[in-house]
Amino acid sequence: MAKPYRIDDPNGVHFVTYTITGWVSLITRKRYFDIITDSLNYCTKHKQLIIYAYVIMPNHLHLVAACPEGGDLRKVIQNSKRFTTRELIESIKTKPESRRKWMLKKFAKAAEFANKESEHLLWQDGYHAREIYTAKFLRQKVNYIHQNPVVSGFVTSPEDYYHSSARDYCGRKGPVIVQRY
Repeated sequence: MAKPYRIDDPNGVHFVTYTITGWVSLITRKRYFDIITDSLNYCTKHKQLIIYAYVIMPNHLHLVAACPEGGDLRKVIQNSKRFTTRELIESIKTKPESRRKWMLKKFAKAAEFANKESEHLLWQDGYHAREIYTAKFLRQKVNYIHQNPVVSGFVTSPEDYYHSSARDYCGRKGPVIVQRY
């Protein structure tokens, strides 16, 4: 039987993906990117999160990350998802957004369908996590993360996508604090 995607070792290095409900392309405005990058940076400064690689795409994000020294990656992800949900929904409600009604309705229906107590389900329940045991698997996942915007047709070179650690790996600065492996 296949092993479920979860974090068994809260201090291990993991490849993690979390996705917007219904694969809605929400993260298309600077303010939405900023909410997510601010949350990730807060977690690196205050929650023992170490990010080795990341990419923020319009409807999902990938991380290679760990929380060593007594941190708990599961809790950090859970808290980040809770915080970004609250902030993203508030931004959708209060700032100019041409898709406001459609998105809020979609996220409300998702919460209703999932029997959630919250008004909106912005992130899909859970997350996809794979523990990284080998240097080869680590390189494979970092390459996958950095190639994601290229494969999606957003850029021709990974380092040209601003919301990716590919910038940090080629000597440029991205918006998220990264510790290169």
